[in-house]
Amino acid sequence: MKTRKLALCALLTALALALSYAESFLPLTLLIPVPGVKLGLPNLVTLAALYLLGLPYAAVISFARCFLGAFYASGPVSLWFSLCGAALSLLVMWGLKARCTKRVSLWGVSLAGAAAHNLGQVCAASLILRTTAIFTYLPVMLLASLVTGSVIAAIAAPVIALLDKLSVLR
Repeated sequence: MKTRKLALCALLTALALALSYAESFLPLTLLIPVPGVKLGLPNLVTLAALYLLGLPYAAVISFARCFLGAFYASGPVSLWFSLCGAALSLLVMWGLKARCTKRVSLWGVSLAGAAAHNLGQVCAASLILRTTAIFTYLPVMLLASLVTGSVIAAIAAPVIALLDKLSVLR
């Protein structure tokens, strides 16, 4: 990794961490009364990095945010949830972006990423709790991901377009 890209990854990781922290102050459960639902503001950074820098940089940023966020704010159990959600989300978004560029827009990639993130977290919960009963919660989480994925896409689209035009991340 070149020095400029390394510094950019560090800056974007810090931004994702700050957005994660800021997100904890948003009373999202007032709008979407589903326990555990978050807007996913750090995914703005991951999505922008995926589109403008590519998968390796997006992965570094996403996983560094997971590890640092668990270290500073939560703990090992939440790290497992974060990693499972982030890994599946990133793989799905990358696959759609790489293979279906003409058929799937940024909105579709964001929605699929939000759904995959929730699926990854429900799978992690199933493994931790050693039960498949948690999968009954998945339809509710997938419905919530339609809202959160749409909001993230609505914010990310103009941000990515502007950063690409300015060549800030290249």
